[in-house]
Amino acid sequence: MIRRLLTVGAIAIGLIVAAVVAVTAYQALHTPLRASSDTNLAPENCSPGPCTDVQGYTVWISNVTVEGDLVRMQVKFRNSSPSTHASPEDLQLIDASRHASGLVTDAAGCNTWNRHEFSNGASFGPIDICFRVSNTTRPFILRWAPDLGLFCCETNIRIP
Repeated sequence: MIRRLLTVGAIAIGLIVAAVVAVTAYQALHTPLRASSDTNLAPENCSPGPCTDVQGYTVWISNVTVEGDLVRMQVKFRNSSPSTHASPEDLQLIDASRHASGLVTDAAGCNTWNRHEFSNGASFGPIDICFRVSNTTRPFILRWAPDLGLFCCETNIRIP
């Protein structure tokens, strides 16, 4: 009886430790990176910047303006990757205070879109989007998490 109780207790402790490790790892993946001033605006695999290319799926950012606590920009996508769509949930803006925000649609000219299906080198956009920030000091970081599989990909694009 004691052996059975010890076995159940060991399994329970093991599951708790595994859950803590999993939650910690998940949170570490979503912690904003510090913006450094020496980051290259146009990575080698896309231009003109700011932009990024993740396995053949590219996003470009242009016309970035700040109006009060609202950051406006245009985004354009081109997809030659295994991903099948662009989704507004894939984008977040991180301000200098490391506050992350999603798309805003309650201000004039601030748009969103429904999940857009495309592939094989097709383009989507440009589309005007907005984010509310708590700190308007630049640079901003656009966090993009395209759907390219279970363990891929989240990337941060520095916006000066």
